[in-house]
Order: sequence, then structure tokens, then C-alpha cells
Amino acid sequence: MVRSITLGSTQVTLAGTAHVSRASADEVAEMIRTGEYDCVAIELCQSRYESVFDDAAWRNMDIFQVLRRGQAGMLLLSLALSSYQNRLAQRFGIQPGQEFRVAIAESKERGLRLELIDRDVRTTLSRVAARVTWWQKMSIVTGLLGSAFSSQEIEESQIEELKQGDMLKAVMEEFGATFPGIGEALIDERDRYMIGKLALLASAPSPPKHILAVVGAGHVPGMERYSPNPPDQDAIAALTVVPPKGKVGLYIGWAIVAVILSAFAVGYSRSPELGLSMIMTWVLINGTLCAIGVMIARGHPLTILTGFFAAPLTSLNPTIGAGMVTGAMEAWIRKPKVSEFESLKADLTHIRNWWKNGVSRVLLVFFFGTLGSALGTYIAGAKIVSELF
Repeated sequence: MVRSITLGSTQVTLAGTAHVSRASADEVAEMIRTGEYDCVAIELCQSRYESVFDDAAWRNMDIFQVLRRGQAGMLLLSLALSSYQNRLAQRFGIQPGQEFRVAIAESKERGLRLELIDRDVRTTLSRVAARVTWWQKMSIVTGLLGSAFSSQEIEESQIEELKQGDMLKAVMEEFGATFPGIGEALIDERDRYMIGKLALLASAPSPPKHILAVVGAGHVPGMERYSPNPPDQDAIAALTVVPPKGKVGLYIGWAIVAVILSAFAVGYSRSPELGLSMIMTWVLINGTLCAIGVMIARGHPLTILTGFFAAPLTSLNPTIGAGMVTGAMEAWIRKPKVSEFESLKADLTHIRNWWKNGVSRVLLVFFFGTLGSALGTYIAGAKIVSELF
């Protein structure tokens, strides 16, 4: 998908690509080699640009800090998406984001100006997280894990079809309808951000004459739509603001705690036996489901035991989750090795290695422990309330 727009006196060619497409990489190389462009802009931020050339970047990750900061879910989401792309890339004999690698190499070889126009990925993930509910996050991670583990083969022709306008529009509309908050932060905001960055380049004292903008095909329609009135510098800055964590989920969590504790109190007021029965129901259901989740993730026996005892307590404190406790315990008992960090990207292209690699296993313990505890909270809570009536 190629579109031409004009920003000020600068002509911009939007080259829509698929990130695991050999044809996209070849097309980008051919376009740069024509000599028509004096600037190449790519859909990368600085951190993603650095990761393209630093495959050992995972080595510096502190898994305990990831858990403490509540970033385990987003990291798991990122790894699941990366795993899916890596599987496709291996099948077609290319690297994920090969079109960006080609664009960087070709522009450097020809001495062309290279610009990174995407918003920082951490800002994007933070703004995504602020717009979705806990259950939506779990749904997305589950869906991506399902895609990563799926044995269904995708043909190269299907990937190329995704670059076509009609099919692409349908996919984007369906995604936006299902997860409107995510669609806005992940697609629409970045469309505006990137066209704004291009507009700033075009309005600079010495603007490029012709820019080749290499972006995912999903961004081309939006960037083209916003090009007649691109965001100014203030509007771009507003799109980089990391929103404060929403308190609605926290309020709901405390409301659930209040209901459960009130149910215990009412139960004891009726009879100590009923109150004790309700507490046992809470502990057994919540603890057992969390422990089963950790078992599915193949956590250490001590981690499973930790999950059983931690879940009934953490479910009464919305500021800390059972997954954080089980993940930290797993990482402490079986601390991931440096070699496992280095081989993480390669390991995750094979399903069984998700459970063998120490880093991904910690994240799976976090995910399934969290899911088990959440299910336990609602199931046990419903049963306790029903016992009162």
C-alpha cells in the first residue's frame, strides 16, 4: 500500500508494509534505491530502534523490577506478539521488521537523512493500559498466547493481502469495535503522532524535499486522513503524556473486599459455624484455583504452595495481586539464567520453550496465578453471598 501526500512544500510517500513480509522489505529497498528521496522516516521509536540491533538487550532486564512495577502483563503481551511475529518470520526466512532494517541500512549506505517518527513504545503501552479493563487485558493476552501457541499455518499470500486497503480497513474497524480504547491508543493516536512528526520535519528551516515514510500498512489510512490538518507541536506533546493509573478498578476491588468482609461479619453474627464455613470456602476456592493456575504454568512446588496461601489474602488487598507474589517466588526459587534472557526471543518461537525458559515461565506463573486467583475471587465470593440468602 503506497500513498502520496503533501505537507507544506514536502512530498511524502507513505509506504505501508507488513512486518513479516519479504515483499515489503524488497519494495522498501527498491524505492530507496531509486534516488527519489532525501529522507527516510520509519515507524520506530528510539528504544525499538536500539532493540533492532541489540539482540542481547533482554540480558539487562530485571524480572523482579518488572513484577514490582506491575509491568509483567505488558511484558507477557509484548513477548506473545513477538513470538507470533518471530514464528512467521522464521517460516518465511526473514527477520521481524525486516523492512525497517532494510530502510536503515539503505539510507545509511546512501547518506540519507533517517528519522524515527513513532511514539515511545512505553508511552503507548501505558496509554493502552489506562484505557482497558482488567478483563480486557486478560482477554488480549490470552488471545495472543493462543496465537503464539497455535499450530495453524499462515500463508505468505495471506500476509500480503493484509496490506490491501479493503481487507485492512475491515480488520482495523473490527479491532476498534472490539477494543475501542486500545484501538485509539495503539492505532489512532500513533497515526496522529507520526503524521505530526512528519509535518514538523516539513516545517523545519531546511525541510526535506521528498520523504519516504515506512510504516505498517494499518497506519496509512489514518495518517493520510490526518494529513490535511496534522497535529502541531503542542498536540504532539499531549499525545506523549502518560496518564495516571485509573482508580476505577481499585475502587471496584475495594468494593469487592468490603462485600466479602461484610459477608463474613454477617455470617458470624448468625452463627460462628456459618462464619467459619464461609472463610473456609473463601480460602479453599481462591487458594486452589490460584494453585491450579501455577501448576498449569509448571511453577515450582513451593510456588504452588505459595499461591494457595497467598491468593486468599491478596484477593482482600487490591494493591497487590497473587500473580505478583507467585511470580516473585518462582523467580527467587528458580532465578532465570543470563543465557535464558539472551535466548528468550529465539526460545519463544517454540511452544514448549515457554515453559522451559526461566524468564517466560515466571511470566506464565504470574499470568495463570493471577487468572486463577481472579476466578477464585468471583466464584468464592458468589458462593459466600449465596450462603447468606
